[in-house]
Amino acid sequence: MARPEPSLLVSIHDVSPKFESAVDRLADLVSRGMDSPRYAMLVVPDHWGDAPIRAGTPFASRLRGWSDAGIDMFVHGWFHLDRSDHSGALAKFKATRMTAGEGEFLGLDHAAARARMADGRKLIEDVIGRAPVGFIAPAWLYGDGARAALADEGFALAEDHMRVWRPATGEVVAKGPVITWASRSRWRIASSLAVAALARAALPRKPWMRLAVHPGDTNVTALTDSIARTIASLSRGARFARYRELLPAVGMPADLSNGDRG
Repeated sequence: MARPEPSLLVSIHDVSPKFESAVDRLADLVSRGMDSPRYAMLVVPDHWGDAPIRAGTPFASRLRGWSDAGIDMFVHGWFHLDRSDHSGALAKFKATRMTAGEGEFLGLDHAAARARMADGRKLIEDVIGRAPVGFIAPAWLYGDGARAALADEGFALAEDHMRVWRPATGEVVAKGPVITWASRSRWRIASSLAVAALARAALPRKPWMRLAVHPGDTNVTALTDSIARTIASLSRGARFARYRELLPAVGMPADLSNGDRG
């Protein structure tokens, strides 16, 4: 029996009116070679508390247009800003070393995490006219409260650095590290360029591969060049896929059930 063709999932993080021009550049970059928009957008309802998305605004209209074109929309936190006091060495390490103070859902308790998830879902549903595909925490960091809230809030999909899963059952539907880039320091730029080069040369072709980009990447030419090369390399012998293909077949929202829409 022939092995299935590998699938590449591409996502644009931190979609917000604050970064609209950078999001446009990333959309142009990642869609090269795609016959239709086959990537996801991770939408931040109010980035850092000073970039709210409001229904009826030009940016809200753009979100709906992107969704209508077939782009998968995820709720990506609320503020994308970590205001929690972390206890424990591991949590403090994640909060300070794995992100620059943006792991919003790492330290939230269940009630606070669920409330922000619910508010984010309602806002995005109202704007795009359909259910979001799922929830992805800023910096891919979840505390115990956020993990429990995911299932209680009924999100169909969630993602972290190493997997995509269905919160209702815990079933892992895609495995393997997400390839991403970092722009906030010289050593992080150099490190992410090296990891991407290694991925192009040696990443095993898996059923599902993931690649994520951020607005800050557009400020560094070396990063955008690396992103373009990496997408071209990983898509060779693979197909561009949509996250909605990982949704459970039973109970899938009708307006997300057609994987070839748009």
